[in-house]
Amino acid sequence: MVREVIRCRGHPNVRATHRSTFEITKEDFLTPRGDCIICVSADKALKDLSEDFKRALRAGKRVRIIIRVDELEEEVVAWGHPGLSLESDVSIVVRKSDYLDGRTLAIRANKAAKDLKRDLVEKLKDPETVAVVELVVDDE
Repeated sequence: MVREVIRCRGHPNVRATHRSTFEITKEDFLTPRGDCIICVSADKALKDLSEDFKRALRAGKRVRIIIRVDELEEEVVAWGHPGLSLESDVSIVVRKSDYLDGRTLAIRANKAAKDLKRDLVEKLKDPETVAVVELVVDDE
């Protein structure tokens, strides 16, 4: 098992209504159009992940994305892919589709922004909220 932990903050413009993706960004701002972004001011982007973690993702293994805010927790299951470049120095995007670009962490996810628990999303609208996002690539 290989894991990474990312800390990020809530923002008043979090809507989490996108139907096919969700995104975590290092940027500290969010416009109302950013309906896939679930938290800002992240302490890591794709480029910052360890080489071991990137290697495991590129092996096409399953990745669990566990989002924790206070007592609330949401788990998303997605998959790595050999074509992942993992080069973004700003973003981490999880997609329901098979689309790959420099911002993609994983594909074929079982949830997008709109599927996340609404009580969790409400907490992510508060700029004082700190979310902990754990990325876990299993050995399966």
